Amino acid sequence: MSHANDPLYRTLRNVALVLGVAWVGWAFYDSYLVDKEPGTMALAAAERYYEDGRYTEALTEYGNTLKISPGQIGAIRGQARTLLVLGRLNEALERYDEAIARDPGFAGQYANRGILLDRMGHYEEALEDYEHALELDPEIAEGIHWLTRFLRNQSEKPPTIADRAAYLSQELAKPEAERLLRVPEEDEAQRPHKM
Repeated sequence: MSHANDPLYRTLRNVALVLGVAWVGWAFYDSYLVDKEPGTMALAAAERYYEDGRYTEALTEYGNTLKISPGQIGAIRGQARTLLVLGRLNEALERYDEAIARDPGFAGQYANRGILLDRMGHYEEALEDYEHALELDPEIAEGIHWLTRFLRNQSEKPPTIADRAAYLSQELAKPEAERLLRVPEEDEAQRPHKM
């Protein structure tokens, strides 16, 4: 029995052919015909290294991106995130300050700088950054998306900046002797986010 005359078979075959040709065409267009900003490939490599937890390599690639494209805001933000994870807090703060100076309307960098300031023990400043991030983008209060957590094999939802801002606000309202501002195991669960 020949499938060539079956209408369902012909339809499925034609759909598969069209999708295959469309994919090859898109790949060619995306690879050769689209003008990409200089440093795009280095930035993509840096982001992959960061997501894989290879922070030293990520930092190197972010640096390579900035050599090719000195004002690349994604690379500046990436350097700041990576330096924070590596514990190089003062350097991270410089990079966050630069990113904010270049793009003051982006909520994510305020949220991440708030995490950094929180870890540095600058709680009032951290609270200001958390609140400013929430003003700029209220959706940032939701934290990382469930799909991102799934891909990272992260079953527990980490504390959000809204959670941390509420906690800091509550603790800073107490007399100084009664404040509990640092809970290391919970603080470490709050990591900077790529936004």
